[in-house]
Amino acid sequence: MSFSATVLTLYPDMFPGPLGVSLAGRAREEGKWAIDAVQIRDFAQDKHRTVDDTPAGGGAGMVLKVDVLARAIDHARANGPMGRPVIAMTPRGRPLTQARVRELAAGPGVIVLCGRFEGFDERIFAGRDVEEVSMGDIILSGGEPAAIMLLDACIRLLPGVMGAASSGDDESFENGLLEYPHYTRPNDWEGRLIPEVLRSGDHGKIDAWRKQQALDDTRSRRPDLWERYGGASGQSASGARRKTKDLGQ
Repeated sequence: MSFSATVLTLYPDMFPGPLGVSLAGRAREEGKWAIDAVQIRDFAQDKHRTVDDTPAGGGAGMVLKVDVLARAIDHARANGPMGRPVIAMTPRGRPLTQARVRELAAGPGVIVLCGRFEGFDERIFAGRDVEEVSMGDIILSGGEPAAIMLLDACIRLLPGVMGAASSGDDESFENGLLEYPHYTRPNDWEGRLIPEVLRSGDHGKIDAWRKQQALDDTRSRRPDLWERYGGASGQSASGARRKTKDLGQ
């Protein structure tokens, strides 16, 4: 069974977009995943196909109507594999994690709800069991770019999409750390050399160096990740460094 994505959007022409090229595009051609971009406006019931209204209590902007959204979600659930979660892309949601991406990629697919204007009528989340997801502390003009990011993250994990099964094992966030830095030829570029350990041929030392770089970069660049990593493993920053040095660093 392939991974099935339904995107509920006011701009269906934005899909598949970047997902139609490179690894994702080839995987789609091979039937590893499928996408259906559905126009939310089709579920409005007035002659003007109205999808939004003014905020209750006053304020700027417009809010997507809960009845229209509910009909769109019901349609997606009735016309796709059972068990697909409905995910709304919103800055008010929980930050997306690689662990959650892996869960989604292992399932039958997703229904992605893309917001516009001031966002969604709050009642849709409980009324249709919608999961709120954020791609970061930024504001986009709509949920479509975030939906593309979410789907790309899932698609690359599907069986047979990446070349080797282990291709993603060492990447950032897979083990709670940022990925170590990479280098390739030329060895000397403007006086900047590839680290000697990477040219040593000693795989034990290379592995230890990469581990230490991942630890150091995570600690300095993403203290939030470092705190979670240290808490999960029960070790302090100094303890992590000592453990790595014991491996031959």
